[in-house]
Amino acid sequence: MKKFKIKSGDTVKVIAGDHKGSEGKVLQILKDKDRVVVEGVNMVSKHTKPSATNPQGGIVKKEAPLHISNVALVENGKAVRVGYKVEGDTKVRISKKTKNEI
Repeated sequence: MKKFKIKSGDTVKVIAGDHKGSEGKVLQILKDKDRVVVEGVNMVSKHTKPSATNPQGGIVKKEAPLHISNVALVENGKAVRVGYKVEGDTKVRISKKTKNEI
């Protein structure tokens, strides 16, 4: 099973690609494809057919997934790398830059 240092609900910054510099909250992690969906980043237009839930149909804007290597966790407005520290019998995430618990 793959392990990622970024979890759903974390605030991340895009560090590579077309949306470099933008920040948002992680909505979803797609472990099988190594991708994350970030709120308000990488918006695409999707054409939808009329259906019972959307009788009008039309064009819907939604977030597309980004590769997980293109995002970094944000602490105090800056992108940081994530490490782990074992305290007793619990494992906690820490910032490599400030050594603070995340």
